[in-house]
Amino acid sequence: MHSQEKYKPKNKIRIVTAASLFDGHDAAINIMRRIIQATGCEVIHLGHDRSVEEVVNCAIEEDANAIAMTSYQGGHNEYLSYMFDLLKEKNASHIKIFAGGGGTILPEEIEKLQSYGITRIYHPDDGRKMGLQGMINDLVKKSDFLLGDKLNGGIEKIQQKNTNAISRMISAAENCPKKHVKVLSKIRELAKESKIPVLGITGTGGAGKSSLVDELVRRFIMDFSDKNIAIISVDPSKRKTGGALLGDRIRMNSIKSNQVFMRSLATRQANLALSAHVNDAIDILKVAKYDLIILETSGIGQSDTEILEHSDVSLYVMTPEYGAATQLEKIDMLDFADIIALNKFDKKGGLDAIRDVKKQYQRNNNLFDKRIDEMPVYGSIASQFNDPGTNALYIKILNVLTEKSESIFNSKIEKNSELSEKVYVIPPKRVRYLSEIAENNKNYDKWVENQASIAQQLYCIKETISIIKTDTELKNQIKKKYSDLELELNPKNKKLIDNWKENKEKYNNLTFEYLVRKNQISIETKSKSLSGSLIPKIALPKYKAWGDLLKWQLQENVPGEFPFTAGLFPFKREGEDPTRMFAGEGGPERTNKRFHLVSQGMPAKRLSTAFDSVTLYGNDPGKRPDIYGKIGNAGVSICCLDDLKKLYSGFDLSNPVTSVSMTINGPAPIILAYFMNAAIDQQCEKYIKENKLEKTINEKIDLIYKKKGIERPKYQGKLPEGNDGLGLFLLGISGDEVLDEKVYKKIKKDTLSKVRGTVQADILKEDQAQNTCIFSTEFALKMMGDVQEYFIDNKIRNFYSVSISGYHIAEAGANPITQLAFTLANGFTYVEYYISRGMNINDFGPNLSFFFSNGVDPEYAVIGRVARRIWAKAMRDKYGANKRAQMLKYHIQTSGRSLHAQEIDFNDIRTTLQALYAIYDNCNSLHTNAYDEAITTPTEDSVRRAMAIQLIINKELGLTKNENPLQGAFIIEELTDLVEEAVLVEFDRITERGGVLGAMETMYQRSKIQEESLHYEHLKHTGEYPVIGVNTFLNKKGSPTIIPNEVIRATEKEKKYQISMINNLKKGNKDEHSILINKLQQGTINNNNIFKLLMDISKKCSLGDITNALFEVGGEYRRNM
Repeated sequence: MHSQEKYKPKNKIRIVTAASLFDGHDAAINIMRRIIQATGCEVIHLGHDRSVEEVVNCAIEEDANAIAMTSYQGGHNEYLSYMFDLLKEKNASHIKIFAGGGGTILPEEIEKLQSYGITRIYHPDDGRKMGLQGMINDLVKKSDFLLGDKLNGGIEKIQQKNTNAISRMISAAENCPKKHVKVLSKIRELAKESKIPVLGITGTGGAGKSSLVDELVRRFIMDFSDKNIAIISVDPSKRKTGGALLGDRIRMNSIKSNQVFMRSLATRQANLALSAHVNDAIDILKVAKYDLIILETSGIGQSDTEILEHSDVSLYVMTPEYGAATQLEKIDMLDFADIIALNKFDKKGGLDAIRDVKKQYQRNNNLFDKRIDEMPVYGSIASQFNDPGTNALYIKILNVLTEKSESIFNSKIEKNSELSEKVYVIPPKRVRYLSEIAENNKNYDKWVENQASIAQQLYCIKETISIIKTDTELKNQIKKKYSDLELELNPKNKKLIDNWKENKEKYNNLTFEYLVRKNQISIETKSKSLSGSLIPKIALPKYKAWGDLLKWQLQENVPGEFPFTAGLFPFKREGEDPTRMFAGEGGPERTNKRFHLVSQGMPAKRLSTAFDSVTLYGNDPGKRPDIYGKIGNAGVSICCLDDLKKLYSGFDLSNPVTSVSMTINGPAPIILAYFMNAAIDQQCEKYIKENKLEKTINEKIDLIYKKKGIERPKYQGKLPEGNDGLGLFLLGISGDEVLDEKVYKKIKKDTLSKVRGTVQADILKEDQAQNTCIFSTEFALKMMGDVQEYFIDNKIRNFYSVSISGYHIAEAGANPITQLAFTLANGFTYVEYYISRGMNINDFGPNLSFFFSNGVDPEYAVIGRVARRIWAKAMRDKYGANKRAQMLKYHIQTSGRSLHAQEIDFNDIRTTLQALYAIYDNCNSLHTNAYDEAITTPTEDSVRRAMAIQLIINKELGLTKNENPLQGAFIIEELTDLVEEAVLVEFDRITERGGVLGAMETMYQRSKIQEESLHYEHLKHTGEYPVIGVNTFLNKKGSPTIIPNEVIRATEKEKKYQISMINNLKKGNKDEHSILINKLQQGTINNNNIFKLLMDISKKCSLGDITNALFEVGGEYRRNM
């Protein structure tokens, strides 16, 4: 493969890059922005989940030439056309729009959008023809035009704070200063008379300046609703390419406010912390009469003090990790800064560092007449929501600004003397937990080898004794050696050897009996083939030597016995295959119909639910086009309790054969509260009907709705076959509003003990890979801990409080070993966090579950075996967990990455092979992807085909009548050892970076995933990694991207009904709404159990209202580059 030549821009081009969604789109746009940057452009990267308004406002403030977006199926038409309309409305039609979204954006949609005004939408076939750099060259070339030669308004418009005029004047100063000498001179004159203060913020690279600025601005706009603030952020240009990553904007949540203007500048010169045009930019903003201007420089070394020339008050940001105290003598800014922030104060040595910096500041400024505590040095943790150190720093900044300028800033925030104190998820003394687990498991393996060697020797001695017939003295000597050696064999291991024959006999009997949660289960041990052969369900090794037998039992063992390598239970339950039914499209009624269709005739109802991106990001359905377009597309729209009731209506959520999996992530605690309430109300409905109370209850409900003055919600359309209406009787009402309190409480208690399922709420993998994070990381983990605590208090034993997911790590591009290592590491992080909160491992261990992606790589053949083995060894020997907590339960889904948009029929072949891997590996549940998922939401026919794959394997394939087919295969044993060792090595790498959370801070996981993704894509592109029908064995048409025959999209009727549902909910509960939201916020501030509060508040409040209320008290997720 030859490397493509890069286009060389003639002008300084500025491009805004963003993703309207998450997951692979976030990773893809990150790769694209790197190439755009390397092609010589200045890139303002916004990351994932950006609304049209955010992107458009950014493009106007930054005076960008173009916007480059990745969008997604269903929402892209409205999203992109709304972007075009909004740019036009805001007088910025010159900004070009480029987009891509894989095969999900259909050719006719591309044609329609391009004729509407979108500059170019790239299709996967374009990528194959043009190459990645070729596409970027095309984008950059079309965006190569000069900005700044013409103005968007003069001084008068700037004084009116017209964003277009301000941003264009800054471009004019940067790009065409000679053409606009007159107006720029006038601006400089006016600025000289201005008394508007400038706060200069500088510091070392990676000190957290952007996060700190975000927190200071957030406090400012909360404090002063009548004041406006402007930010100028400077980042370095690359000397080699001329490109620049203007990366501060992505970190800032507060700039969404109308009170804030932000402009990013590139230095456009080497080795400088500021742009040559920074003075002009400040002057323009002074003329615009912003109340405060913040100037943030790019990261500097020890000696740069350039910021002082441009600011009235200077803040120097550093971290405790500056080396020896003598290094402080070299930092020039300690001579000149008005205030010093020691950010990331939670880092090792923070208290010593603040003492040393205060002393150095005192020495540098001859302030020996003042106490050391009076030095303006503040410890802060900007990444922590409502950090007291950041509060103190903010108040000090306002005081100094008031002293040094004519502006008056009187803060309403209460000052306290608290130091920043990290709210630790993992206590610092436990940071080595992953290496301790690696050491524990390696020690176990050494012990096994030692014990197996002793057992083997004992066996050899025993056999030797049996063949010595006459020499009594020799026989006695050997017997003594046997007795001495036997003392070195662990008694439990002796028992394993002695009982082997008896245990083997149990599997030879026609039936095998065992206990599961006090229930006696009897299973036939053999099945009969058509030829009449008796096929054993469990095949045992034919070893005779004790060492081999012992090692097998200690490292492999029969299914259901430690270390559970072959499986968690002695036998698979009859009539309960691991098949999952997957659905998620349109409104709750449509997905409910799909669930009933795919589960018809199935003894167990295992419902896997996909939610639309409106729900995933905690929003309510609305008319705004970029929200409207996504309602019910690529997932089901759920915004309140009634939606959940309709979604699962006709399925008894308390029946042991019903299990629900919800892929929800960010707003998981809210959706989970909806689910639990839906299950409780189902049982209330059954109670009402059993006691013939329908008439009385209906009269009560009618009265309630008469007072509310709105129509009661209804299930839209006819009930599908199989839906008996369970769950719909109490639509629009909660059981506790119509039943006696005692009765309701008893029903609630009984229901919570019976519900089965899982909520996929793994915030750690979100930050590492998928990115549907919405709350700050610590707050999201706190809520998950609250969910688990609630589960323990209410004896919820059969529902998993978290599904620790590797699927999205693999989908973002990780190889199988990385997926497994990161996922298990995340799992042990939850263990450590829950223990640190005082929970008992045996209480929460059974509520943890795992979710892996499958694939065609060899390591996927053993992913379950290795996971179960590592988990069991660590949980038993490191944490002292009981048998139930040692058992790692995992769901597996066939790979999304191996679904290709070319030759989509071949996808079913790949899925079949992966399903075979999973079933042979004894997974607990399996979801097989539909072959057309690469290009559309799966159709009914494709979902049936996907389910048929695993049904045929389970019901028809003869070898699956045996339940441990992998045991005894040399390659499987070799792969198991190899993968287990590789995972433990990765544990040590993560420990070196401060454990999972420490590694996340430096983006170790995200970088590794991206590297592995690029490696795979490179090999696929060159053909070194053959993919049939994609880069080899192409058909006569060249295997173009397939256009789907049927495209699944939400209807207008469904979208409008979802909006009307939410409007009616808010109208009907308007009297209680503010009381409930206030109760939630106050409870959160007081550190109450948030999930307990949500169980009540979710009955009357919408998803969006709850999410926004929690943002205010728990903090919003801060995106990373």
